[in-house]
Amino acid sequence: MLDIDDDAAIGLAFRAGDEEAIAAAYTRWSSLVYTLAVRALGIAADAEDVTQQVFVSAWQGRANFDPERGPLPAWIVGITRHRIADALAARTRSLRIVESSESVARVQEQSVEVDVAERLMIADELARLDPVPREVMALAFYGDMTHTEIADSTGLPLGTVKSHIRRSLGRLRTRMEVDDSASR
Repeated sequence: MLDIDDDAAIGLAFRAGDEEAIAAAYTRWSSLVYTLAVRALGIAADAEDVTQQVFVSAWQGRANFDPERGPLPAWIVGITRHRIADALAARTRSLRIVESSESVARVQEQSVEVDVAERLMIADELARLDPVPREVMALAFYGDMTHTEIADSTGLPLGTVKSHIRRSLGRLRTRMEVDDSASR
């Protein structure tokens, strides 16, 4: 029978793999581990997880425990410090991921707003064009047609299609530069 009040006896039995020793160690020092964890982490559920992880790690790594280097409770407190650090690092990573995803969502929202504004401005500018250049630009923008396809579709010479597109894009560029400088 193991003397659960003798730290040295618990330590030797623990290292030897005696299951009574892990039960005795848990009974004696789980409240200490939990208290350290809850003070560091501030969340009871996280502290409970750390407490469980500490004793599982201690049991699995019991061959690394050397009673000559120090008593079992000190070794368990060392494992506790490492598990608390791991929990804090995991929490930090989770916060970074959440912040990063929120940042991406904000950028996407802004991008959608800018995209909608630009589309409206382009549509407005296309509406200001004469009918033939408007048709050519609509086929290029909305129909996603090449210059040759537009020429074939409209019956206009290829050079005329290119000229309409070049002049219309120049107007759009000028308008966008004016709008961009006005918004600054």
